[in-house]
Amino acid sequence: MAPVIEVENLVKQYKKSTKPAVDGVSFTVDEGEFFAFLGPNGAGKTTTISILTTTLSMTSGAVRIAGYDIEREDRQVREQIGVIAQRPSLDKSLTAEENIRIHACLYGLYGYRPTFKMMPAEYRDRVRELAGVVGMEDSLFTKGGKLSGGMARKFEVVRSLMHTPHVLFLDEPTQGLDAVARHDLWDYLDHVRREWGTTVFLTTHYIDEAESADTVCLINRGKIALCCPPEQMKRNLGADTLEDAYVDFLRRDGADHLDALVLARGAAA
Repeated sequence: MAPVIEVENLVKQYKKSTKPAVDGVSFTVDEGEFFAFLGPNGAGKTTTISILTTTLSMTSGAVRIAGYDIEREDRQVREQIGVIAQRPSLDKSLTAEENIRIHACLYGLYGYRPTFKMMPAEYRDRVRELAGVVGMEDSLFTKGGKLSGGMARKFEVVRSLMHTPHVLFLDEPTQGLDAVARHDLWDYLDHVRREWGTTVFLTTHYIDEAESADTVCLINRGKIALCCPPEQMKRNLGADTLEDAYVDFLRRDGADHLDALVLARGAAA
């Protein structure tokens, strides 16, 4: 299976920093793979995903998404990806459907019309289909400001899937959500992967979210320490669980981020 994401010796050095935020990172992600970037806050996860989604320039290295170079062919890259950012991005003054409509029109999928009923039947059917999968069809015309955190997150996923992306980037997608909302969101994302074969690239510090990944990449201080399936990672680090492997990695790496363990256990509770 050909890689849909290819990253080679990626470096990001911020001007006011003495050390790179991302330091020589290399990895590949295959078509349809669930790839998890696991690491504590400040490890370089968000910087990496920002570069891969063309919202941040890199200092050096090479990155290709679905065969397109992220610097020379950034427009084509954006057409291939969907992004769920770390912070909620729905416009609270617009309805969920209006947020989705503007996104779809900006991507050139449809010509803009001022109301849902005036949009093409293909658009209306697609929106209802995606919203129905997450049980949110009844909330399509609710203002963003009146949606709960979990509801807003689901609509962000719907919005990001309107153009049927090859790769769905999720940057800490469940941060701030309660346990029920997290569970429901992951049920939906699992459905998306099964039904459409979408490649999922996840950054997280919640260990349980990485358990079902095909590949887990441990990153800290901008460097990748280990990149392999979860079961192999447990064997390599001599651990019974991925949580034990992760904590052992942080200790060996001299990290002062063992609060990640508290976060992970709190999320699972």
